[in-house]
Amino acid sequence: MVVGVLFCLTGAVGDHAWATSPARVIDGDTIELNGIVYRLHGIDAPEAGQKCSKPNGKSWDCGKAAISALEELVFGQTVDCDDRGQDGYGRTIAVCKVGGEDINATMVASGHAWAFRKYSNDYIDVENRAHQNRIGVWITDGETAPWNYRAQRWQLGLQEAPDGCPIKGNISENGLIYHTPWSPWYKKTKIDVKEGERWFCDEAQALKAGWRAPYWGR
Repeated sequence: MVVGVLFCLTGAVGDHAWATSPARVIDGDTIELNGIVYRLHGIDAPEAGQKCSKPNGKSWDCGKAAISALEELVFGQTVDCDDRGQDGYGRTIAVCKVGGEDINATMVASGHAWAFRKYSNDYIDVENRAHQNRIGVWITDGETAPWNYRAQRWQLGLQEAPDGCPIKGNISENGLIYHTPWSPWYKKTKIDVKEGERWFCDEAQALKAGWRAPYWGR
């Protein structure tokens, strides 16, 4: 196990400098290294509370499975991430590696994430092989992709949110945490504006106000 925190530049790949550090898993496609949040480039994993279907019609916790798969890849390892710029939420877009293995690709190959075709073509071939072999989320056809799952949950959240702002800014013993409509804790979270809790219209607004997303992994 890596002890302590190591942060250094370890050379470059193309135009991308690499950072090295032990990692913490936030969700199935996001990790934190030395206080920097990295969104894994080119992939989109099921949300933490998302369920997928089995051939027998039952469901399985594909969101939790994706988080566990990413934990197994990075826990106790030295993770190298490059820097491909930031997204609209202040996260650094990155390809991350453990021992030279592209963990973005591994998540797609193991059926724990989709190729995020809206933003990249890098992992389409990897996804096609996983789909062909019926691995992970591809054990059945017609599974809801995470971007569609988020859109569906957002619309449900709008139905009960004030002023069209469905993100819940909660204050807990863990600090200022916001929950999107696709959060497993969304329905359980009650907002008390008298206690300083509030609603947000988007994640960027919540982040700017000092709230953060939940950590679903370890």
